[in-house]
Amino acid sequence: MKIYLDNSATTKPYREVVESMTKALTEDYENPSAAHRMGMKIEKNIKEIRKNIARTIGAKEKEIVFTSGGTECNNTIIRSCANLNKHRGKHIISTVIEHPSVLNTLSDLEKDGFEVTYLPVDSKGLINIDDFEKSLREDTIFASIMFVNNEVGSIQPIKEISNILKNRKEKIFLHVDAVQAYGKIDFKPSKYGIDYMSVSAHKLHGPKGIGFMYIKDGNKIKPLLTGGGQENNLRSGTENVPGIYGMGTAIDKLFKDLNSSISKISTLRDLLKEEISKNIDGIKINSPENGVCHILNISFEDIRGEVLLHYLEQKEMYVSTGSACSSKKKGSHVLNAMGLKSNEIEGAIRFSLSEMNTEEEIYKAVEILKISIEDLRKIIRIRK
Repeated sequence: MKIYLDNSATTKPYREVVESMTKALTEDYENPSAAHRMGMKIEKNIKEIRKNIARTIGAKEKEIVFTSGGTECNNTIIRSCANLNKHRGKHIISTVIEHPSVLNTLSDLEKDGFEVTYLPVDSKGLINIDDFEKSLREDTIFASIMFVNNEVGSIQPIKEISNILKNRKEKIFLHVDAVQAYGKIDFKPSKYGIDYMSVSAHKLHGPKGIGFMYIKDGNKIKPLLTGGGQENNLRSGTENVPGIYGMGTAIDKLFKDLNSSISKISTLRDLLKEEISKNIDGIKINSPENGVCHILNISFEDIRGEVLLHYLEQKEMYVSTGSACSSKKKGSHVLNAMGLKSNEIEGAIRFSLSEMNTEEEIYKAVEILKISIEDLRKIIRIRK
């Protein structure tokens, strides 16, 4: 039995997603920008998909801009906000636990003269709202805060942040990386005071290489890519029609009963946590109690996470030691920021679930995990 528990890295596409992408490649293969009837048909289909996606977050159709995924979204929004508002100030607020596509982009901006305040987090991976308010300055132009952390699943107080920002005399834009939140939390950007938002399709059973930005109506954006003027001049390049079809199908299927999906994944996560706690000694749960539905991060005493990961994959169980974008690097910047000891960081494993997982898989996963950890701990004791 293959047990895939690395859904924060990527998810398996729905069967309907593959079918819709095949249709785009074999039947609806024309260029949406073409002036003939077939091109116009594809353009109309894309317009309908955009409208349906907008509906899931209570947005307007024109507020949705298709991109290649979360990294492009984050880069476009952050660089754009910085350059369009630098005449007002050069101060930006973010956190120490952001995704590398945010942290590395901010690092680039610092080289160009911008100043960034990186807010610390507590042992639950949460920023302190008072710290956020105190960090605001006269020259603050925007804040980039992830909604859900991709390693431990902590949910940042986005509503409270936006409430503070809306009372400011000068406009401070709020960008939210919602890659791990969209499809896992039922929310509307307008009700959360979000100005810009990043989403990636492959985290919600869609294809890789496609995502979308939410840009609140009236907010400006400086395109990262220029050319033929696609996406209302905000993201040039021939549209990724198979990707858009696939993402549209995934979102359509998921949002037919989003709360049911969230509830199922939460139940599986709680079962996994309960079974691990009951059957395995020497653990530390790093994910907060009120974290997102699909992520569970646990440290195993006297175990190296990387060794355990490879031990488990031999038994066809797949997990992660952290973010797929940084798991090959040593040490998690997120767990470091949360104050974990070096051995706790070294022994951390991230389990991430989806609605495709089953209770049977969870019980089997814990059985495999228990045996694997016992084996590894025996080896360690012998070597000592």
